[in-house]
Amino acid sequence: MRHHHRRLATVHGGRLFSIRLFATKHRYHVPFQSPNFQLVNTRPFATKYSGRVVRETSDRRSIAVRVETANILPTDIRGYPLPRRDLICKVIKILQSSSDPFPDLSEYLQTLNVTITPAEASEILKCLNHPHLCLEFFRFCSSDIPNFHHNSYTYNRLLLILSKSSRLRDSERLDLILAILDDMERCGVRGSISTINILIAIFGGGADVEKCFDLVKKWDLQMNSYTYKCLLQAYLRSNNPNKAFEVYAELRRRGHKLDIFAYNMLLDALAKDNKVDQVYKVFEDMKRKYCEPDEYTYTIMIRMTGKIGKVDESLALFQEMTEKGCTPNLVAYNTMIQALAKSRMVDKTIFLFSKMVKNNCRPSEFTYSMILNVLVAEGQLGRLDEVVELSNKYMSKSIYAYLVRTLSKLGHASEAHRLFCNMWGFHDEGDRDAYKSMLGSLCDAGKTTEALDLLSKIHEKRISSDTVMYNTVLSALGKLKKISDLYDLYEKMKQDGPSPDIFSYNILISSFGRAGRVAEAVQIFEELENSNCKPDIISFNSLINCLGKNGDIDEAHMRFKEIREKGLSPDVVTYSTLIECFGKTDKIEMACRLLDEMLAEGCSPNIVTYNILLDCLERSGRTAEAVDLYAKLKQQGLTPDSFTYAILERLQSGSHRKVRVRRKNPITGWVVSPLR
Repeated sequence: MRHHHRRLATVHGGRLFSIRLFATKHRYHVPFQSPNFQLVNTRPFATKYSGRVVRETSDRRSIAVRVETANILPTDIRGYPLPRRDLICKVIKILQSSSDPFPDLSEYLQTLNVTITPAEASEILKCLNHPHLCLEFFRFCSSDIPNFHHNSYTYNRLLLILSKSSRLRDSERLDLILAILDDMERCGVRGSISTINILIAIFGGGADVEKCFDLVKKWDLQMNSYTYKCLLQAYLRSNNPNKAFEVYAELRRRGHKLDIFAYNMLLDALAKDNKVDQVYKVFEDMKRKYCEPDEYTYTIMIRMTGKIGKVDESLALFQEMTEKGCTPNLVAYNTMIQALAKSRMVDKTIFLFSKMVKNNCRPSEFTYSMILNVLVAEGQLGRLDEVVELSNKYMSKSIYAYLVRTLSKLGHASEAHRLFCNMWGFHDEGDRDAYKSMLGSLCDAGKTTEALDLLSKIHEKRISSDTVMYNTVLSALGKLKKISDLYDLYEKMKQDGPSPDIFSYNILISSFGRAGRVAEAVQIFEELENSNCKPDIISFNSLINCLGKNGDIDEAHMRFKEIREKGLSPDVVTYSTLIECFGKTDKIEMACRLLDEMLAEGCSPNIVTYNILLDCLERSGRTAEAVDLYAKLKQQGLTPDSFTYAILERLQSGSHRKVRVRRKNPITGWVVSPLR
């Protein structure tokens, strides 16, 4: 027989005795002897009991006590049994001990005098971290535990677990939840308003939310403030502000209120949907319903009024926010600065920026970008120094780098370089992205002397130069035909590193060809072949263009044939370049044959290819062939451009003026054009 250990408190002879009794489960008269307290029963009880003496011997050495059994489970003030923590921990441990824990769990539960309660089952579900294990335990309780019945609390717990689990696919989650609702219907369990709230969060603002309304009627429930809040948020998350506003109107009619979080969500959604009148209405209702706006509320209102051009109203709202004790955060300051910058109020923008810094609110990159934009738009970029000085304590390396990059992108290379020089003396270690942006900006502006100087000093700021940086400068030098500097930089790369890559070689070939230095271009190509890099199709295109432009058609044709020997395939640029080369020397038949070969090889001509050949045919007086070629390009679905129509106009007028059709290759920088 299993035993429970119990204590008995008795009053005997005016004294309170607390003694340990051993009794069977159903024994209520417990005899014992005094003073040795020899106990007749053999089963220990674990609960403290109170009793009264009902019989005693004349010598008072033996008494009988009637014990009134207490409730087996302790209850809370409402009379609900309190969960047994030791039992909950034991069950969780068993469930997490193996892949099939339910036989062990069933064996353990048979040892209990009192089975698991729904409240304890809910707590166990809460502690399990796997949805499928929760489902198995949920089903186990109703099928394997005698007299156990799930209630709305356990169903709510399971629904909540499934709704938040990231291990379930959306479709799988929805199927499980619908199955649980069917189970509630089958078992006759009536859900609570909490069930509805959970389901609204699960279904969102889609068509399935109508099921929630049906259940409210079926279970005879009343929607409360929190239910309306859940419904409103569900519609907002599904990007349906119109339905959300309808819910808001309904809850106002029924006298419910929202919290600040729900008000802000509604205001933000309506403002983004340009529902200006509704935003004003909700904002006024909010203040009347004793829900004080916070800094997020004011930020939403400032953003909306700034967007619709009411900057004075934005300023009034910002002032009201500060007067009511709300401390503007970074988002609030940025929103107000954005509204001022949009209205091109430079003075007020800088004044507010100074207030922002004075109030120890660190500006972000977005703050500086808005100020930069308004300064550029108003032609007051010189005031950037004032902005930098105001925020001197926050001018970090990353902020300097951002300003340099932004100015470079906006095309203000001189301002970017001046600010970059300030950054150079401000920090011992440089920002790699800023240096690359500055280098690119200088090269785009044609300031190759400054770019070369920067490239030579970059190591002083603990930044290692790479091939991309050198290629940027090489490309700029090539475009400006600064061949001496170009060659010197190439030699420096070979001697000191970084080693030239395929892009370096292609830039050099193209640059030498552009300057008419055919011998140097061929030399670079040969060095490429002998290097770790191997020529690609762009390398061949650059060399063929160089040779053809400078009159060496035969060598260009030989290089064209070499492409296939190297395992490469000519592309549209290759064919177009060589067709142009043949056209320059009036080898029209070769040019036409090359177009046929191009089509046979599956390489589709583009409009530039057709323009080149059309020009060749028109110049040589082969009008009929030019007309046929034009028909062919139309059949291929190509759209004629202005150069095409210029050639057609010459065909109709009989004028054989030479026209140059310019197309710049994005890689080599060469111009593929008809004859000069």
